[in-house]
Parts: sequence; structure tokens; C-alpha cells
Amino acid sequence: MLALPQMVALVFLPFVLPICAHAAWTDLRAMRISNYAVLALAAVFILLGPFLYPLETYGWRLLTLAVVLVVGIVANAMRLLGAGDAKFIAAAAPYIDPADLRLLIAMSAAILLAAFASHRIAQRTPLRNLAPDWESWQRQGDFPMGFPLGATLAGYLLLGAFT
Repeated sequence: MLALPQMVALVFLPFVLPICAHAAWTDLRAMRISNYAVLALAAVFILLGPFLYPLETYGWRLLTLAVVLVVGIVANAMRLLGAGDAKFIAAAAPYIDPADLRLLIAMSAAILLAAFASHRIAQRTPLRNLAPDWESWQRQGDFPMGFPLGATLAGYLLLGAFT
């Protein structure tokens, strides 16, 4: 079972799901996760979190956002991941219950493999004609991580909401 309370997942889900879809779409289309998506994701937690968590838990979750953002900035400076990816991960961090981290890692690994395989298959088949101008088709050696990152957060909240 998830440590994420079902009610918390149900409240966040209708707000977070479109943001995750937008982040995935824009990263596939333009190899860029917009700052608007990242700010919206953070804003949803900042605005709704105080109503869903005790103040102490809410504070720790906000601290998690800040710490993950600093780590992401360093990783971006080392060219380990894109700036949009780092910011999205930081904005998504407070939604994750620390007790669910092992599950989230396994889930994100599976989603990353599925996203990578489906992207590469679509890129080399007639499916590519559905979106011929996507930047992610053109960039050799790059992968739009917003696709699996958005899917992971959405999947985690869906799992929390319906189990």
C-alpha cells in the first residue's frame, strides 16, 4: 500500500494531471518544459498543501522542494539533466510521500523504459507522421524526460487515488 493518503491524491489529481500532460507534450514537441508548467505544479502544492497536511509535514515537503531544486541546479550545471527536468523534479518532489520512495523509483524506472521504447519506436515508424515537426524526433542523443517525469507523477497520484 501507498503511504500517500487517498484523499490527498484525489484532491491533487485534477490539478496535477493536466500539468503533467502539458509538460510531457511540450517536451516531446519542443524539448522544453515550460516554466509555467513548473510554477503551476509548485503553486498547486503551495496553495492546497496547507489544507491537506499538518503544518509540520507541509513545511518539510516545501523544504524538500528547495533541496531538490538545489541538487537539480547542480546536476544541470554538470550537464547531467536539463534545466526544465531539474525544475520539474523539484516541483514534483513535495507530492511524493517519503515512505513511497522505493516504489516511486521502481515505478519511474519502468515508466522511463516504456517511454524511451515507445518514443524510439514511434520515431522510426509511420506514427512519426502524426507529429512530424516534433523537436524530439530531430535531436539525436537527447530524450524528452518530461514525458516519463510527467507520467511518473501522474501515475503515482493515480495509484494513490484508486488503491
